[in-house]
Amino acid sequence: MDIAPDVEAQPGAVTAASPATPPRLLPWPSPGGAPCYLVAEDGSSRLSRLADEMEEAPLETGATILEHARAVLKDSMSPYTEVRYTGIRLAECLGDALRVAESRGMRLPYVPDRTETGTEDEAGEVPDGA
Repeated sequence: MDIAPDVEAQPGAVTAASPATPPRLLPWPSPGGAPCYLVAEDGSSRLSRLADEMEEAPLETGATILEHARAVLKDSMSPYTEVRYTGIRLAECLGDALRVAESRGMRLPYVPDRTETGTEDEAGEVPDGA
């Protein structure tokens, strides 16, 4: 007699009856450069918390680089190589920040706009009580 494991008793088990959250884009790529995703039941797993911490690092670095870039650009005597290096670092930081923004945006709940819900009248205004 085959005994199937009790998936409901296993922590993190996802069944057809328990909807999982959509995959989360992680702030780091795979070794081949492809996007990495985390599939978790909720955002409180150890890997989700690690991803949260990893998202903060490039944002903090970006703020530091932006402060440095402003100082370099303010000085009209900044050497070309320093301006170029600063631009390269800013581009890296922007790429990292956009990846974090994409990941966070994918986790926002979908809210239809007024045109999709049909709550606007012909003038584009929302009637009272809608």
